[in-house]
Amino acid sequence: MSHEALKFDKTAGPLIEKAKQDGAETIWDREIAMKSRCGFGEKGICCKICHMGPCRISPVEGKGAQRGLCGASADTIVARNYARMVAAGTSAHSDHARSLIHTLHMTAPDGDYQIKDEEKLLNLAKEYEVETEGRDIYEIAHEVAEIALMEFGKPFGTQRFIKRAPEQRQKIWADLNIEPRAIDREVVSIMHSTHIGCASDSESIFELSMRTALSNGWGGSMLGTEVSDIIFGTPTAKESEANLGCLEENMVNILVHGHEPGLSEMIVLASQNPELIQLAKDNGAEGINLVGMCCTGNEVLMRHGVRVAGNFYQQELAIITGALESVIVDVQCIFPALARLSECYHTQFIATSPKAKMEGARFIEFDEERALEIATEIVKEAVLNYKNRDKNKVLIPEDKSKAIAGFSINTIVGGLDKVVNSNVDQLGTVKPLADCIMAGVLRGAAGVVGCNNPRVAHDNSHLTIMKEMIKNDIIVVTTGCAAQAAAKAGLMEFEAKELAGRGLKEVCERVGIPPVLHMGSCVDNTRILLLVSEVAKYLGVDNSVLPVVGAAPEWMSEKAIAIGTYFVTSGVDVFLGVTPPVTGSANFTDLLTNRIEEKVGAKFFVNEDPIQLAQAMIDRIEEKRTRLGI
Repeated sequence: MSHEALKFDKTAGPLIEKAKQDGAETIWDREIAMKSRCGFGEKGICCKICHMGPCRISPVEGKGAQRGLCGASADTIVARNYARMVAAGTSAHSDHARSLIHTLHMTAPDGDYQIKDEEKLLNLAKEYEVETEGRDIYEIAHEVAEIALMEFGKPFGTQRFIKRAPEQRQKIWADLNIEPRAIDREVVSIMHSTHIGCASDSESIFELSMRTALSNGWGGSMLGTEVSDIIFGTPTAKESEANLGCLEENMVNILVHGHEPGLSEMIVLASQNPELIQLAKDNGAEGINLVGMCCTGNEVLMRHGVRVAGNFYQQELAIITGALESVIVDVQCIFPALARLSECYHTQFIATSPKAKMEGARFIEFDEERALEIATEIVKEAVLNYKNRDKNKVLIPEDKSKAIAGFSINTIVGGLDKVVNSNVDQLGTVKPLADCIMAGVLRGAAGVVGCNNPRVAHDNSHLTIMKEMIKNDIIVVTTGCAAQAAAKAGLMEFEAKELAGRGLKEVCERVGIPPVLHMGSCVDNTRILLLVSEVAKYLGVDNSVLPVVGAAPEWMSEKAIAIGTYFVTSGVDVFLGVTPPVTGSANFTDLLTNRIEEKVGAKFFVNEDPIQLAQAMIDRIEEKRTRLGI
């Protein structure tokens, strides 16, 4: 069998072979059946925006059409396709946030959803200029929610959170006229601008892409993180475990998968219901074992210590173990193939969001008005399904690793107070982190984030780059599936400090942290953005000056394109390990990887060799240190 997974993952190999025996299809089977990817789409030079085409532009001059039927050049087509990916990625994360803000508006002291972090709510209320003196906390929450919802559709003004950026960065955005306005307006505007007969200048299209991406990074995604913390609690460091070995042979195994924590938080509560636990025992199990996957997994990991079964590429493998009673999903990054795959086993595949109904799935609509009631119903069905498990089809890998997860900005800042002897008035600030970087104890910081992609050996690029970073005294912060890769590999254990350079190892020992810090789900990349901005403001410089970089070594989704764009536009270089579909335009490729730095102080780097990509990241950090004179 030539599956790429067999080359790197001892957990995946036996399960892929088992799938073959069970007559179950996996992503690797579909990749083989695909034979080859579309070469025009891969380069971004296929246009289907109107139906005079689709038009394919030849990457070789003189060997095919050089313009579409409307006259659009390769530069135009590539730029429009890129812009529409940014719009889709912005929509996904921002709509995630909108759902959470509606949930904030319905919080009540006796409701299923309550306020868990009052201090964060009050801070946001102050930022929004909401009166708090003598008012009920839920009355404040509802007014804050109404203001937050206006960030999506307000007719005038810009996103409120851009004031959190360093003043130098705000000036760059203002001078370029890319300050993000209402989130929905930016998405609609970019879809309009890329309609046939509108924008054709590739550089102007990218400027629109930057503004739309900023409405995500400094709007929708940042709101999603803020509101999640207010409702469910700001994460603190928690010990847990990761990998498919977290499934239990004699327990009712339930997997939550997707992205929005409104559902998964209720599933956590329902799975702890003593009556359901007793029902599980009455049906022959020892109890209920809840595990997570992808960003829903990150949400419940960092707030409750719920163990992670795996990341994006393992979603099929979890079902193939034959040990899952139920897979409960909401939105984003869910294979449509899971419903059909579940039919090979006893597993229930339950979709819960009207935004993500799936062919062949059982649909139980999740309604926040009856949140715990519906979650209890779903968990009960999983418990009753335990008796249908075919023990002859069960194969649970033994592999699992310990992990410490849940490093919010508060947790990182508070922990780093132990590193240096700061004035008591400066404790709880980014001063210790800034001091470590300026002194060279830490050479810099790298955010390693993003998805898995069958174009590369899954997790290999994530782990290669993380190990190279920490070996060179560069602390790593991580989110999403990259974070789960680190957890599975043991890089989030305290003992992983032994893989770090002398300076980073000393920091880890003083603070009691691993060298790779879990900062949450992919929507929580804004935690990284804010941490960078706070250090920049403390030092009185722009983000682009700092020795920090971002990397998405195995990205695959439109969300990743939006995230990368808002980081570059915020002054942080982004290193990609999978080539984006832009190479059909040498001009647009040069804009992303070269000329854009003149405008925003950062750019994209692309290299599909993880060792070379890691070295480029290290070189960039050292270049920034030299410019700073440190």
